[in-house]
Amino acid sequence: MSLERQLHKFGGSSLADAGCYRNVVNILQQYSQSDDLIVVSAAGKTTNRLIQWLAQLPKDGRLAHESLQDLRNFQQHLIEELLDETAADDLLTSLHLEFSELGQLTDRDLTPARQAWVLGHGELWSSRLLAALLTQKGLAARAVDSRVFLRAERATQPEVDRGRSLPLLQNELAQHSGHRLVITGFMASNQARETVLLGRNGSDYSATVIGALAGVSRVTIWSDVAGVYSADPRIVSDACLLPLLRLDEADELARLAAPVLHSRTLQPVAQSAIDLTLRCSLQPESGSTRVERVLASGRGAKIVTSLDEVCLLELSVTRAQNLQQIETELSTLLPQAQVQPLAQSVEADKGQILLAYTAEMANGVLSLLQDSGLHAEIRLRDGFTMVAAVGAGVVNNPVHCHGFQQQLKGQPVEFISEAESGLSLVAVLRQADIPALVQQIHQSLFQAQKRIGMLLCGHGNIGSRWLELFDEEKVALEKRHGMSFTLIGVADSRRYWFDLKGISPSQALTQFDVEAVPGSDWLPLLTQHDYDELVVLDVTASQTLAARYADFAGHGLHLITANKVAGSAPGETYRAVVDAFEKSSRHWLYNATVGAGLPVNHTVKDLRDSGDTILAVSGIFSGTLSWLFQQFDGSLPFSQLLEQAWQQGLTEPDPRHDLDGSDVMRKLVILARESGLALEPEQVKVESLVPDELADLTLDAFFEQSQILDERLQSRLSKAQREGKVLRYVARLDKNGQAVVGLDALEPEHALANLLPCDNIFAIESRWYRENPLVIRGPGAGRDVTAGALLSDLNRLANLF
Repeated sequence: MSLERQLHKFGGSSLADAGCYRNVVNILQQYSQSDDLIVVSAAGKTTNRLIQWLAQLPKDGRLAHESLQDLRNFQQHLIEELLDETAADDLLTSLHLEFSELGQLTDRDLTPARQAWVLGHGELWSSRLLAALLTQKGLAARAVDSRVFLRAERATQPEVDRGRSLPLLQNELAQHSGHRLVITGFMASNQARETVLLGRNGSDYSATVIGALAGVSRVTIWSDVAGVYSADPRIVSDACLLPLLRLDEADELARLAAPVLHSRTLQPVAQSAIDLTLRCSLQPESGSTRVERVLASGRGAKIVTSLDEVCLLELSVTRAQNLQQIETELSTLLPQAQVQPLAQSVEADKGQILLAYTAEMANGVLSLLQDSGLHAEIRLRDGFTMVAAVGAGVVNNPVHCHGFQQQLKGQPVEFISEAESGLSLVAVLRQADIPALVQQIHQSLFQAQKRIGMLLCGHGNIGSRWLELFDEEKVALEKRHGMSFTLIGVADSRRYWFDLKGISPSQALTQFDVEAVPGSDWLPLLTQHDYDELVVLDVTASQTLAARYADFAGHGLHLITANKVAGSAPGETYRAVVDAFEKSSRHWLYNATVGAGLPVNHTVKDLRDSGDTILAVSGIFSGTLSWLFQQFDGSLPFSQLLEQAWQQGLTEPDPRHDLDGSDVMRKLVILARESGLALEPEQVKVESLVPDELADLTLDAFFEQSQILDERLQSRLSKAQREGKVLRYVARLDKNGQAVVGLDALEPEHALANLLPCDNIFAIESRWYRENPLVIRGPGAGRDVTAGALLSDLNRLANLF
């Protein structure tokens, strides 16, 4: 298994002081590997202070000198507090030389290129300091100036020339193999080797561009917030963190200048295979937002965002001119220059076009329009704000459109527009109380309780217990998530019962025989409903049902399953199901397939998502076989123990499905895939405990002739006991992809030998847990824990809505 390179980007708030730097080092110790890339912004408000100094330089030399000295003291203090004397001396020497050079500048020296060079110093200081601190902590690192390899020409929105940049970056990577490279964000250089700034907050853009050029697997943007919320949590106290965000919605949010996602950041993500995650550097475990690479249909707003300091460019066209022609010219000119407006309004009766921009962008776009030869009078107006509702399908959601418009009544609205993509409703207003307005819109759009409909497939041992548990926990579940959960169907292999008004969980089993109708093709019945989300719970072992999983996703259904068939199917079939859910933006949760209620799949996934790599997995994966071999000491025939387990509901309906090792094999394949290994079922060497003579008999005949089974297992037990060992049915998967499932003789003190009856144990070796494996242990069989695992997955799914 190769370790894929990742890129970590840290913003100015993540490097605001010495404590923040130390926190970043801790994050990189835990979440990065030796050849990862790190992109940094200027520490704290360094860039703002440089801008302030540049503005003061031509006006007040004394004030400019004081500002520069304050900034020098800030940078010097960071170095002295963080580094030992030797490392600090080198950085302090460079710092003093650079501030001396800055101090000699006059306002006559400040060409656009020179100003860009000045403003790039903050990133340079950050990269040098962080690289030195990492090296001091034993993590080999090098500071790299992005201007060495990133090429871009000066423009309102400079675009990185990837063709020219790629070979230069490859050269840098080759020179510094085995080192974490700490790269300056925010800047590139042009053909004349002048500094080109990639726009304010351009470090995120440079991070994803560098990540795409370097072929990293994931870019993590670390900032002072955990990700994207349904609104700014500083404004709306009950705003919700969105664990998943569609790529097109994220792109729209960035286009609207939301502070957590910056313009153009997502372009390299969309054009590559990068996974993008947003996390909080101050509290790494507080949650995250992952940007999903799906473009499925949506149902309405997810986020309310706002922006202060918006400017309007007003284009007035006389009656003698063609307004439509001006529109056509703008539709070509603005995208080419990558300066699409936040919103626009065309008022044909007034001969007027209004374009909304951030204050930072407005002057550049004004110059572009003036130089373009448009036949229109152009005026720049400031003093505006913007509020928007963002989400796929929002413009087609009558409830959200009405709620948005209602909250704007009585407000000083200049215009309201719908994005052509259908992803946002935008209102531009003259100065208003934006925090209060955002709170009102958020409450109006999201206070309505989501309605979740559920279909249970299988009402036997596990299904009946889940119905009892759901009935007990329904009120708490709805209160926890602010949603309603309604059972709308119960089905088995031959019949189904549907009622979109709801089925009482406590009466589902008693009424099923009365209400159910023959048939198994119930999927078409789910096309007409008024639920926000539909969830199928598959607690069967049906191959027929598992074969329909991709169809479930295509019909917009989420899936929670204890059925192992699809998860352990041949790779092509498995990937087709995964792709179907990803492409439709639906979710497939299956923690109950391995370890019943134990959080095995979740733990492995969390380790991988955190940057760890799974090296090997071993353990006892069957609660049934765990119980049997804990009891099997020779005092009773094995078949007698097997019949006890069967009568207690600890086995499959046909216990040979436990004894043949297929259940353990499926769990091992599922866990391997969750670990990042492409393991095929046929690659697992499986020892079946079912004698060939008993394999094809009826269940009654199997038990009647089970002395054949008893003789073989008694022979294995006797041999183990002569060696002072015990028998356990063990699964093993090593880092080379070797997978074995079978009966093993273990020393009595072995970790896998000392379990409570029905316990599973999973030993996970990873890059972080190599010397001392991570062990998950507990009951791995039984209707209670499996039903609980299904309810746990329902809780997790609700958090994703």
